[in-house]
Amino acid sequence: MKQLVSAIIAYAVQRDVDAAQLCKLAGISLTALKKQSAPAITRSQLDALWLSASRLTGDPLFGLHFAEAAKPAALGVVGEIVQTSATVGEALTHAAALTHLVTDQCRLEIHRTAKNFSVRFVPVTDYGDAPPTTFKLLVEFLMVMVIHEVSGLMLEKIMPSAVRLPYATPDPAAYERVFRCKPVKRAGEYVLVFDIRYWDEPILSANYELQSLLLKKTGKLQHKTDKPQSLEVRVYNHLLANSYLGIISLEEMAANFNLSPRSLQRKLQEEGVKYQDIADSVRKSLALYYISSGNYAMKDISYMLGYNELSAFTRAFKRWTGSSPAGYQSL
Repeated sequence: MKQLVSAIIAYAVQRDVDAAQLCKLAGISLTALKKQSAPAITRSQLDALWLSASRLTGDPLFGLHFAEAAKPAALGVVGEIVQTSATVGEALTHAAALTHLVTDQCRLEIHRTAKNFSVRFVPVTDYGDAPPTTFKLLVEFLMVMVIHEVSGLMLEKIMPSAVRLPYATPDPAAYERVFRCKPVKRAGEYVLVFDIRYWDEPILSANYELQSLLLKKTGKLQHKTDKPQSLEVRVYNHLLANSYLGIISLEEMAANFNLSPRSLQRKLQEEGVKYQDIADSVRKSLALYYISSGNYAMKDISYMLGYNELSAFTRAFKRWTGSSPAGYQSL
């Protein structure tokens, strides 16, 4: 629970919310939270944190956007799942058993058929079809996290075949974009459905290791500037820290900051930079780091940076450095 609370606060700060003000509204001691012996967070404090973060950011879809931005390893359970799993099916089964480490408000159930498998989020309290806002924020966050983390474990952008919620979504286009599937209303259900072909797919544990490495190395690779709170810096560091899932689009980044793509572009232009320039800068930093480490084949680096063809990566690298990847590696 403490890790989830810390992650929520960190994301809210990224969205220009004052951490001290947010914690005060939630009745949480920020000083105590940083200590190992911090008192347990109560459900009422967590509820107040969700609501206050949503209100202070002006984002009614705070849970969805937080899930897009969150680093699963920071919640402390992904590593344990990966270490005990060989396939996606095993990982989800273990995740279901570890849900209590993140929340006590719902549990996960996994169901398989010949054609698909489903991940069902079962509320501990029966809210019917009108759950409180705080539970909606929590369960939507957990559902999106499952989609994104499975994608990360496979290094593939997984699309659910169905998403079911017990209420009509307030912004269908945003939900469809984040869930990668149009949610349908189904009484009493919080369910993700996936094609059965994903069940026995092996987990790329090396990709989790890459994620962990990036989280540790982010401080060294982060963009340095005399404007630490600039939008450019926040966009750059968000792309960097989440790059194990690929470099996200302008539209996805804009949604993360609760802005329209045009507004994000305009705000970046006011700082004298374009989104594509920031994305290329992240790719360049990571490419140089991967090549210098000597741990990855060129085709793997190309794929991790979002290039379907090695030739496209080679052209981009020459544009960044004036040298080919192989030439740079031999220096």
